Amino acid sequence: MFDVDWMGLLTREVLRGRAPDLIAETCAWAVGMSDQPHHVRSGGRIVATGLTVGERAAHGLPLSGDEDGRLDLGDARPGSFQAALNSVDRHGTVAADRFDADVLHPFVQATCLAAAEQARRTRPGAWAELADDVGEEEADLGDVLRAGGWEAPLRIDAEHLVLAALGDVPLIEVEAEGLPLSLVRAAEAVTRAAAAPPDPGPPPEDLAGSLFLAEAAVTATGAPLPVGPDSAERLVEEMLAHGLDAEEVPGVLPHLPVQQATADEVVAILRAAGIG
Repeated sequence: MFDVDWMGLLTREVLRGRAPDLIAETCAWAVGMSDQPHHVRSGGRIVATGLTVGERAAHGLPLSGDEDGRLDLGDARPGSFQAALNSVDRHGTVAADRFDADVLHPFVQATCLAAAEQARRTRPGAWAELADDVGEEEADLGDVLRAGGWEAPLRIDAEHLVLAALGDVPLIEVEAEGLPLSLVRAAEAVTRAAAAPPDPGPPPEDLAGSLFLAEAAVTATGAPLPVGPDSAERLVEEMLAHGLDAEEVPGVLPHLPVQQATADEVVAILRAAGIG
């Protein structure tokens, strides 16, 4: 068994140095959570409670039900950011799962890459030996990191950092702290959305049948083109009703007149429902 502990220590050291950035990104991500309609799972169904997440948080009401959330987040203080992380949206997706996908995992991946770049720069001999031990080329940082498996334990460390700093903080205070950076991120998103999307090219011949059904589903929604995110749920219903298999949907989305945000929402709906 090769000794990779020095690299694990380095990733944690780099994470500690980037902790303020992680907290800032978390606060920015949280902005808007209070305004979302609150849902709970009851009898296996997702139902709206009639209040927003923020209204329930302000009154100290539970944000997750007995059938929702993660066990490790279940001891949250009412109205806190941790409690909000344990709530579910209208698709039944736990907010913590979205946070992991949107913030935590990308941040940890970037942290590991930063650590790898530092290791290759400051300890070239040790890095070359490490790459050889895991059977990858030393220039392929991502491959070495995947083979070494440092991301998974670092995600746990990163989650602990976030919860230690923000877990018990009232949701509204976390949102207020994140507002300035969230405005920057929103402007960046607008800029990206304004850029011309890459041309997916002609669809493969084996997609012809699926694409025909998908285009009929788009028409059946009656939504203006390109289809916006508000019509994503309706689009999923029409696609399935027109005979598309859930596994076929991601392949046809790039060839349909839908916004990228809509395509992302469609995939999220299918995954949340366990059919994609």
